[in-house]
Amino acid sequence: MSYFPQVEKIQFEGKETRNPFAFRHYNAEEVVLGKTMKEHLRFAVAYWHTMTQDGSDPFGMAINERSWFGKSEMETAKNRVEAFFEILEKLGVEYFCFHDVDIAPAGNSIEEFMANLDEITDLIKVKMDETGIKLLWNTANMFSHPRFNNGAGSTNDPEVYAYAAAQVKKGLDISKKLDGQNYVFWGGREGYETLLNTDMKFEQDNIARLFKMVIRYAEKIGHKPQFLIEPKPKEPSKHQYDFDAATTMAFIKTYGLEGDFKLNLEANHATLAGHTFEHELRVAREYGALGSIDANQGDMLLGWDTDEFPTNVLDVTLAMYEILENGGIAPGGINFDAKVRRSSFEMEDLLLAHIAGMDTFARGLQAAAKLKEDGFFDELISDRYAKWNGTEIGKSILSDQEDLESLTRYAYTHGDGVKLKSSHIEHVKSRLNDYLV
Repeated sequence: MSYFPQVEKIQFEGKETRNPFAFRHYNAEEVVLGKTMKEHLRFAVAYWHTMTQDGSDPFGMAINERSWFGKSEMETAKNRVEAFFEILEKLGVEYFCFHDVDIAPAGNSIEEFMANLDEITDLIKVKMDETGIKLLWNTANMFSHPRFNNGAGSTNDPEVYAYAAAQVKKGLDISKKLDGQNYVFWGGREGYETLLNTDMKFEQDNIARLFKMVIRYAEKIGHKPQFLIEPKPKEPSKHQYDFDAATTMAFIKTYGLEGDFKLNLEANHATLAGHTFEHELRVAREYGALGSIDANQGDMLLGWDTDEFPTNVLDVTLAMYEILENGGIAPGGINFDAKVRRSSFEMEDLLLAHIAGMDTFARGLQAAAKLKEDGFFDELISDRYAKWNGTEIGKSILSDQEDLESLTRYAYTHGDGVKLKSSHIEHVKSRLNDYLV
């Protein structure tokens, strides 16, 4: 059966179209900087927000209208696979992502959970083979169940740690089965509620110990996807160890994981950490660790992770510029870790929301490509730091020919004559607006 019989495959019709089920800016085969939009953007749909989110919030019950519910949890899970791949095909999206608990019910035991995962991933593999759609990444949900109240890798209970290890092992087995290109770790409860009873070093040592087990097992089974850690500063924990890109890189470097782990960065998580998304991307890029992104946006008037679909063209343009400067994002991608608003409760809103996000990223890509072609930021940066390579003292410092004593002598001779140059930042921002498509 079709879950969206009223919707045909979404086509590019241009910005003048009034068809809501059409792309106005995303033209998959349009070439930008030598690659097609489809190659640049590597869109993925998130199983959790798309298939299992019900529209409830702390103040209201479920509202979303969904037609895939069956007579049992497993029947519903099977129906969701069919509906999910219909969404992917109609959007023309070639990748998807999921947590283990998104796709299969946990059942009453670990054995039942693993058997359910096997059955559902068999169905997913059939659909992948039929459609050519690929798994961008999967992960284990080690934060929802009460057993993970005090963390998974950071837990104070070794029996919980063992259960987490079993979930990760199964996740890697599934990744091999479905030829996953990446595997993500989001430490939802890898943090603390209070320092009064917390041994931070012990907990982080144990997280790293688990990650090293992961590396060894991946090598053992002959399937080693790109491993990704996803930073988030808080929520649900008061403080999470992977606070932001810089903190997570400190963890990666401290435990010698640089060769195996990169970052999966989310826009809304950057907001919660007090950063812009482009800041987080820049930090990861300069460490050589920009692996993949979760595409969404937050609401600056709300203090939690709202996971809205990205529609802010300026923010997406700046994010896409960082991705272009990174040389692309493969084998990572752009995963819509976003959910429809509570007032967008009809089935078709799942398609309309993804169309909006895909069009926004297409616009961001086009604008970022033009900025790159024109050397807009290169010119600004070159001009701002011109004195370093344009003066004798600047060149001398950069070639390590100076020390504190020689620079002190220079300052006594020339220091009082320093004249700074204005950045004209308001004019720069005005010019930047001209690039927004």
